[in-house]
Amino acid sequence: MQLLDIRNLTIELDTPHGRYLALERFSLKLSEGEIHGLVGESGSGKSLLAKAILGITDRRTHVQADRLSWNGHNMLTMSPAQRRELMANEIAMIFQEPASCLDPGARIGAQLLEAMPRFDAEPWWQRKQKRQALAIKLLHKVGLKEHKPLLRAFPWELSEGEAHKVMLAMALSHKPKLIIADEPTTGLESSDQAKIFRLLDKMNKLGNVAILFISHDLESVAQWSHQVTVLYCGHLMESGRSKRISTQPMHPYTQALLQSALTMQSSLPSKSDLPALRGAVPPLQHLPVGCRLGPRCPYARRECVKPPTIRSQSGHAYRCHFPLTDKDTTS
Repeated sequence: MQLLDIRNLTIELDTPHGRYLALERFSLKLSEGEIHGLVGESGSGKSLLAKAILGITDRRTHVQADRLSWNGHNMLTMSPAQRRELMANEIAMIFQEPASCLDPGARIGAQLLEAMPRFDAEPWWQRKQKRQALAIKLLHKVGLKEHKPLLRAFPWELSEGEAHKVMLAMALSHKPKLIIADEPTTGLESSDQAKIFRLLDKMNKLGNVAILFISHDLESVAQWSHQVTVLYCGHLMESGRSKRISTQPMHPYTQALLQSALTMQSSLPSKSDLPALRGAVPPLQHLPVGCRLGPRCPYARRECVKPPTIRSQSGHAYRCHFPLTDKDTTS
């Protein structure tokens, strides 16, 4: 069953220098129980896309789309109250910096109870007790066994890993159909990252929860996702099955993301530099003409000054004038 359907979504931002495109004609379909990875460097438009789905953009953000629907309902015509109801019951998000999303003046227990379901069907004298029991159960589920001191603590007393897990517990409280995880493992130790990955994978397999996983680490995301989409400067660069993306990339940017992973460099000589694209992600007001990757691409040619179109081959989409061959990807 298809849950999320995005077609030709465009996001523009108002800046002191004018209005600029941050995401251009992006399309995505997400089915029930699917894990979809969204990968790219900072500034690619990943977090903006997540906020546009939830409807939590600010006044300087302008969203247009041919289609933005949830479970067959048009999200563009929903009122703010309907969007809030949707976020409260069916879509949850784990934000990139969870500590900054918690109220520093309220204890964790109070904030966690506020995010719990209301249990309106239960007698009023049992509701608080049931919500407290659910809060403790969720904290244990995300790996926080010592719940008593944590419930009394303030957000600034938590470690980064604990704040991540608290936000994850809040996201799980309403048993959502979709979880948008925006860099949920950033700043965590390897063991904590593995626990978060395993927990999300368990929710997907046992609860059939769809997950939109946003990250800059293509290799890790490909291991856990069914589909992967690679973004750069607001453009879709490549999209397809995660196994094919990680083994046979068609776009030079995807290849660069894979080669920059530490685990891919087992034979790298000591003290040598990691493979990386030259330059940096350009600002919105200075986007290159033609292919967005052109100035940084090691395979750029004269034809790359023209904007490439998205081509599809056996369900594998890519935006490149000169896609990589099997020989290019293995060299």
